[in-house]
Amino acid sequence: MSRASRIEEIVEPTLEAMGYELVRARVSGSQRPVLQIMAERKDGEEMTVEDCAEISRNVSVLLDVQDPISGAYTLEVSSPGIDRPLVRHRDFSHYAGHEARIELRQTIDGRRRFRGRLLGTTAEGVRIETTEGEVELPFEEIGNAKLVLTDELIASMTQRNRT
Repeated sequence: MSRASRIEEIVEPTLEAMGYELVRARVSGSQRPVLQIMAERKDGEEMTVEDCAEISRNVSVLLDVQDPISGAYTLEVSSPGIDRPLVRHRDFSHYAGHEARIELRQTIDGRRRFRGRLLGTTAEGVRIETTEGEVELPFEEIGNAKLVLTDELIASMTQRNRT
């Protein structure tokens, strides 16, 4: 199990109880590692600085007790933002119709990078419409994926936050 996966196991139940949903935990660097916790509110409201501070306080206590990162590290807590990473299977379905960039761990048909409109998911992967046509990318091969900042995405998010 990776260090990030272990951290997710530790913090996810607490975030859930606080009314947040863990989007991603990522550890980078080796001299003084940086732990990035990305979360969003379960109620769909925008994350505030106060939300991030509350998460940071609670997660810090947990991590001090569990100690999944030996030595000193920096904790960063943030929201996913408008051009958010797509991490969970449901992220790909939820943002169907929007443009995304997806990078695979291994090549498929000679390509590792895809950009196009998300069409949704199947049991095995993500469907995306590229300039070359529709492609299904296996979930287990997706290394990185994120929404592309477009006028359409901005309008959609603005509308969503008004309701």
